[in-house]
Amino acid sequence: MPEYFVVRGTVESGDKRGRELGFPTANIALRDQDGSLGDGVWAGWIGRADGARLPAAISVGRRPTYYGADGYRLLEAHVLDFSGDLYGETLVVWLGSHLRQQEKYASAEDLITALKNDIAAATRWTAEHPAASLPEPGESALGEVRRIAS
Repeated sequence: MPEYFVVRGTVESGDKRGRELGFPTANIALRDQDGSLGDGVWAGWIGRADGARLPAAISVGRRPTYYGADGYRLLEAHVLDFSGDLYGETLVVWLGSHLRQQEKYASAEDLITALKNDIAAATRWTAEHPAASLPEPGESALGEVRRIAS
């Protein structure tokens, strides 16, 4: 039975770096600044208030390429094949498969290459783990990370 980490949070405006790199993200502040979830890149899903569940490549961490170890821990979801506006929406995010650890890249080009690989891996994983199989998220405080089984 697969396990997921689930986070519910309101999408906040960020520094728009993902958009500048060609990978816009929905940013959700995490209550857990100590890292009990652990930093990394995940394949997963986001759920919108209207019931839509969309595949995503999700980064959790301090964004080491730009902020080193001092950055604010954040969840950043790049929703696959999506071009809408999510600012102010409260989303549920299911983190399903840990793809890799966060890394500090020497250049924006190196980061873009890694992001393209992450998106390809997330696309494959979400195709094999459809949204219909996701466990119900239940209720939780905004920004709280919980582990649930399907």
